[in-house]
Amino acid sequence: MKLVVNGDEHVVEVPVETSLAEVLRDELGLTGTKVACNEGHCGACTVQVDGMPVLSCITLAHTVSGRVTTIEGLRDHPLVAAFVRADAVQCGFCTPGQVVSAAALVAASPEPTVDEIRHAMAGNICRCGTYPKIEEAILHWRD
Repeated sequence: MKLVVNGDEHVVEVPVETSLAEVLRDELGLTGTKVACNEGHCGACTVQVDGMPVLSCITLAHTVSGRVTTIEGLRDHPLVAAFVRADAVQCGFCTPGQVVSAAALVAASPEPTVDEIRHAMAGNICRCGTYPKIEEAILHWRD
């Protein structure tokens, strides 16, 4: 199967039951995408497919036909620096999924309201409880 990940085309041969997260991490070595619950509940595995947030742990790789963007593909996005400035990175495990979801939000709504942020980020759980700092980072991502 062919996948376009972070602008690069890859050909991988994996069983049909292989998740997108497994392909990204195990086949392509892109370990920035985290897997925590492996059930689509926490958002740590969030990547973008054609700009839309997708839970890669429950998405079968063979169903993906669009362009995949992982946290590695967003390394130069202003949100990364905004998360650091706002001290929105505690343990860091959820941060890749948070940034990927936030990047999809600001691409669609460059000046999101707090309500829009909360709605867009509802699928991303932070066990450290840094939600106010995450909101601050997204509100001030252009600063």
